[in-house]
Amino acid sequence: MLGAVMTLLLVVLSLLADFFSPTDPQKTNMSASFTPPQEIHFIDSEGQFHFRPFTYKQICHIDPETRVPVWREDTSRRYPIRFFIKDWKYRVLGLSFRWHLFGVEQPGTVHLLGTDKFGRDLWGRACRAGRISLAMAVFAAVISVTIGSLVGVVSGYYGGWVDSALQRLIEFLRCFPQLPLWMALAAIIPRTWDSMHVFLIMAVIFSLLSWTVMAREIRGKVLALREADFVLAAREMGASDWHIITRHLYPNTVSHIIVVLTMTIPEIILAESLLSFLGIGIQPPLISWGNLMHNAQNIQTLGSHPWIMWPVAFILAAVLGFNFLGDGLRDAADPYSTA
Repeated sequence: MLGAVMTLLLVVLSLLADFFSPTDPQKTNMSASFTPPQEIHFIDSEGQFHFRPFTYKQICHIDPETRVPVWREDTSRRYPIRFFIKDWKYRVLGLSFRWHLFGVEQPGTVHLLGTDKFGRDLWGRACRAGRISLAMAVFAAVISVTIGSLVGVVSGYYGGWVDSALQRLIEFLRCFPQLPLWMALAAIIPRTWDSMHVFLIMAVIFSLLSWTVMAREIRGKVLALREADFVLAAREMGASDWHIITRHLYPNTVSHIIVVLTMTIPEIILAESLLSFLGIGIQPPLISWGNLMHNAQNIQTLGSHPWIMWPVAFILAAVLGFNFLGDGLRDAADPYSTA
């Protein structure tokens, strides 16, 4: 249940990223470059309590000794946080909206996770990045699971030379190390391709090698099921191989397929994040959790602005959520589980 809640929360934040973002995540503001996360206050500088939360505008000062920018709050004016406000326009599923969950009046700001080097709000960009990271992981995982399950069922049911040929193919593909091969394939994608082509090719790359594990697991289950009484009875009654596979064998492996699907998604999220972090994965204008952390490669930048690592929290939440969900589904699908 915890995994399902975490996963659902990430999906909602991703789909309605603009609704949850107080500022336009695409709007640049160089005067607010690398602004640290703002605090939400209920008590002002004079010690008075306010029921409505508020923020203070942050002003950058240069330390005369270290020449390092230092951000301080201007406590001379409060900017109350208002909920369900109308602001900049955005689109969801082709429909235009102007409503946002919260925000403050200009020139006030509310950057929950700070800003990047272009002054763009990290909270809104991290929420929007979930659209690409989650969609790519789900799309690639579905391709991987579909290929693996079909190959596994065919290999386990027919056996003989068919099984031998498919297993040798799987062993050949598993000889290649996944990460270096992913990096090599991602690096040769032309930079001139549009965003949709890059998205589709990246999804295919991630699913290229990950289907082999599923094929092995499904093959083992089908090898046991093909000698079961209901399969032998169907064969004696004249059922075709296609009928037996689609009506008897494949449905009996669906529970395992769903579990593996939920376990494959976080693996692809981590792989995409790593490649994008290295600069050979998803590229702007697409936003993913991995390329949001691309600036963190610079140790000096990371040391001065540690909040640019906040997208890691979204990656951890996604990986843990899907793993918890997969463990729960596996226990629920196990007829011998005592849980």
